[in-house]
Order: sequence, then C-alpha cells, then structure tokens
Amino acid sequence: MGLLAAFPLSAMVGVCSGQAETAQVGPSPDLPKPERRLLPDMVIAQPAQWRDSVPTVPDGYQVKAIATGLKIPRQTLVLPNGDILVAEGRGGNAAQLRPKDVIAGIIKARGTSQVEGGNRLTLLRDTDGDGIYEVSTFAENLNAPYGLALVGDKLYVANQDAVVRFDYQPGQAKASGPPQEVALLPSEINHHWTKALAASADGRYLYVGIGSNSNITERGMAAEVDRARIWRINASTGEYKTYATGLRNPTALAVQPNTGQLWAVVNERDEIGPDLVPDYLTAVREGAFYGWPYSYWGQNIDVRVKPQDPAKVAAAIKPDYSLGAHVAALGVDFSTDAMGRRFANGVFVGEHGSWNRSEPVGYKVVFVPFQDGRPSGPPVDFVTGFRDSDGTTRGRPVGVTVDPKGALIVADDLSNTIWRITPVRTAQSSRSVPNGQSE
Repeated sequence: MGLLAAFPLSAMVGVCSGQAETAQVGPSPDLPKPERRLLPDMVIAQPAQWRDSVPTVPDGYQVKAIATGLKIPRQTLVLPNGDILVAEGRGGNAAQLRPKDVIAGIIKARGTSQVEGGNRLTLLRDTDGDGIYEVSTFAENLNAPYGLALVGDKLYVANQDAVVRFDYQPGQAKASGPPQEVALLPSEINHHWTKALAASADGRYLYVGIGSNSNITERGMAAEVDRARIWRINASTGEYKTYATGLRNPTALAVQPNTGQLWAVVNERDEIGPDLVPDYLTAVREGAFYGWPYSYWGQNIDVRVKPQDPAKVAAAIKPDYSLGAHVAALGVDFSTDAMGRRFANGVFVGEHGSWNRSEPVGYKVVFVPFQDGRPSGPPVDFVTGFRDSDGTTRGRPVGVTVDPKGALIVADDLSNTIWRITPVRTAQSSRSVPNGQSE
C-alpha cells in the first residue's frame, strides 16, 4: 500500500475543526501551548484561473495585471527609469527525511503552480506611460534567482547558491553579458532555498537572508552551519560576516528609509499547532540571536530540540511584530507618501498563505502601520481576494515592491502574474473591475 493510501484524505487535508484564531498579531501575540500530532491539519490552495476577476483593493485604489504567463515570479525591483525587474525560478533540492514529510510535500505541491521555473530575470517596460508593459528577458540561465538590489551601476541578484552582479545602465533592456560572482552562499541540501537580498543605505554592504536546512534540526546541527541567519557581504570584495542568527527562514529584507535600519520578515517553525509559531516582522539588530532552533518568541523553549543550549535561550530576543502563525510572509517593503495618506507610513507584507491549518490564513498583502519608526497598530488588509472561503485560490502573493512614484508591485507565483496597485487620482469611485480600471 502506498504512503498516500495509508492515510485517509480527510486526515491529510483536514476539514475545518473550528480552531479559534487567537490574538496572533502585534508586538505581544497570544502563544498557546504546543500541540504534537502525527500530521497537522492540512488545507491547501485549490488553484483556479482569475478569468474575469482581479484581486480586491481598498476604496480609492485600482489594480491591474501588467504581466501574465510568467515562470514563477518571486521578487521584483523597480529601476530608476520605472522599468520593473522580475526574478523567476524555483529552487531547492532537499530530500524528504520522514514519511510524513513526503506526504506533506505531495499535498503542498497541489497548491502551487505547475509551471517550470524560469531561472531568469524578466524586464517589464511601460514605454509611454499608458499602463501597458512590454515584457522581455533581461538575463537567462540563472540558478533560482530571488533577491534583487541595485547599487549605482551594479545590479545584484541572489541566486540560491551565490550572489552575482551585472553591470547596469539606466534604460538597459538586456544584460550585456554573464554575471560576475560576488560571494558563494550556503546551498547544500537547501531545504529553504530562497535567498533574500537588500543593500545598505550607503551601498557598501549587501544583506542576505539564509534559511535553515530543516523545520527544527531534523538533519542535525551539522547541516545548519551558516544557516538560519543573515549575512552582511561587502559589495566590492565579497567578504562576508554573520550579521544576525536564529532566524529560521528570513524570506524578505528591506532597509528603512531615513534610518538605514534593516528589517526582515521571517517564517517560523511548524508542527506544534495551528497557532504556533508566529511568523514575524522585525528590525534586525547586529549580533542578535532570535531563538531558532532552541526557542521561539524569546525564551519559549522548543522541547523537540536536543540537546538544548540554555545560554542561547537566555540570549534570544523577541521579534518586534507578529504577523500570525503560518501566514508565510515572503515579501516586505516600506511605503512612501505617494501611496496615499492612509498607507504612507509603514510596510507592505506579502503573505503567501498557510497549508498546515484547518482555517487558512494569509493569501493576501497587508499593510503594517508605523509611527516613530516602529509598528504601531494592527495590520490592514490591502490586497485580498486571492483565495475564496471554499478553497478556490487564484493567486498567492510573494514579493511586494513600492514604486516611489506611487504604486505597489505584487508578484503572484500561483497565477504567474505581476499586479500593479495604484491610488485612483480622479474623483471617481475605485471599485476594481476586470480590466483593472476604476468605475
């Protein structure tokens, strides 16, 4: 009997069990007692086409698809001339360790795009400002590109195995040659393969997020060397140092305007309940330890990890802001005044969506308001409508990028679409309609 046949579908996929969502967001989330099960409840996306629909945005905003038919778009970068670069790819080569990992992998795969990853950078260009973008290939033959950063005339790309750079001139539509390697990144096993990237405010350094090689050290600590951390790389020489540790999977990074402070969204551990452990948004302090694998949200010990390290637990600091357990935050960027007064001061976060809860969460883009440089209130839904209550799922947001001229760019790696959300600059109502215009 095969592995899937050994478990009834209801046990694998689950039906809503009425788990009540706790106060999971903000600086002090409720942390219930850990739960251990053979398999978690699994409710995954049921992929469907957008057809004549689009995501839902707030009154006063409009949404439009500016590129479709891509090959797993992950992160985007708005270039100085308004062009948009899209990193496309699918990485990872980790073998499954346990029968339940095999089962979970098969189930999760049903809720993702079946398109082969592009391993490329795609350029989107609006030549005359009419909102229609030409689509072309900027660079090919990359290795699961993810993070993007532009510093002066250098374009940096975080592949799953290395940071590379291209020479770049404003208006350039295609790479002038192959990239130059800047620094090799940990890539053996690559359980978490995405490599987030951001440049320091002065452009001297690159910050790279490197995820763990397991959920909670199932492969042993030797497999976690140089994992679950953020590196700081000298952009000129490629020399690196560990900047912060204990971050299970830092999936997106952003540098705060005016302060230069590095922020990250982090995907936390699984398999101890639907409301543990909260994924989070946090300022990243140099030299800080954020708990993984020994503890979570400060000094809450994860008893699955043996041997424990009391000194490490004592040093673990709490993140700044919980986004909720299993929302799978994969994108973050700071807003600007051009996005309108309601959404000017704060960050947008792309939430890819849960798979291991009976009541799904995420599947949207939220806005976390800031005051005095810190999160200051509950998150506000900004882009929704990706998933219906019956499980029908047309999209899953990943990277979010704010165009300084007043637009939010959202990569959707289920429908393989790039969405552009802008304030309506007329007196009309902004209700979204299929062509993305307002009426």
